[in-house]
Amino acid sequence: METKVTPNSRWRTILFVPADRLDRYPKAMATGADAVCVDLEDGVGFGAKEVARQAAVTLLGERLETSAVLVLRINDPKTGPGKADIAALNTAGVRPDVIMLPKVDGDEEMTTTITAFGPRLFEIPVVAQIETARGLSKAIQIASASKQVVALFFGAVDLSADIGCVPDWEPMLYARSHVLAAAAAAGIVAIDSPFMNVAETEALVEESRRARRLGFAGKAAIHPTQVGLIQQAFSPTAEEISWARKIVAAYEANGGGVLLVDGQLIERPVVRAALGTLASGTSELDPSVESA
Repeated sequence: METKVTPNSRWRTILFVPADRLDRYPKAMATGADAVCVDLEDGVGFGAKEVARQAAVTLLGERLETSAVLVLRINDPKTGPGKADIAALNTAGVRPDVIMLPKVDGDEEMTTTITAFGPRLFEIPVVAQIETARGLSKAIQIASASKQVVALFFGAVDLSADIGCVPDWEPMLYARSHVLAAAAAAGIVAIDSPFMNVAETEALVEESRRARRLGFAGKAAIHPTQVGLIQQAFSPTAEEISWARKIVAAYEANGGGVLLVDGQLIERPVVRAALGTLASGTSELDPSVESA
């Protein structure tokens, strides 16, 4: 089955929708989010797990036409609800674009869970959530556990509760950086935790910009109003794209090596960063960019 996802897929935002509230799904699609995550885990109460599971299966069976990546977050595979989610997917023969696994504690857990996926889920891309202290300590192994792992998702709220700190930027900076480095070492992307206060739009934008500067590819959203703000924060400005093109053109004209552009030293790592800016700001790279 053709997939919309590669290890370097750039999702500026993933909008979460509770699986037992699929009336919200068309609205989620209308936001233009790069990915929409139908959530069977934290977004669903304990008493509604079975109803949510059947609703998600129905949605996946209908496969509404959309350009967004359709993600399904199942319950923790170590638990009864998580095992029931996997069994339901295997039995119903439905398939999302991506499966998100919460509270992943290690690489052995990753491989065990992926092995439990049936033929219908063969080689399905997987996003691993790093949101426990144990998972944080094994982030590199988790990111490298399988070629099916296409992203690490940083879960600040659960992790802060596990560690015993507040989920603010400074207490979480080491953990964010560690998850990001683990993803980079495995050649995949990292997605940042959602910002939980929907009313604080300025703080959302600031945190999104910080996460982008740190190296995250995108950020989760918990409300449609957050999507546009996050996408804008994770998209390069016209000035950044213009500067990146200038760097690449000068580097090519110089035949590589080291040079100065407007007084700034330009060498291969700077060009790599410029290529990343262009890749995140355009749907297709120019031939000149690809050859740099």
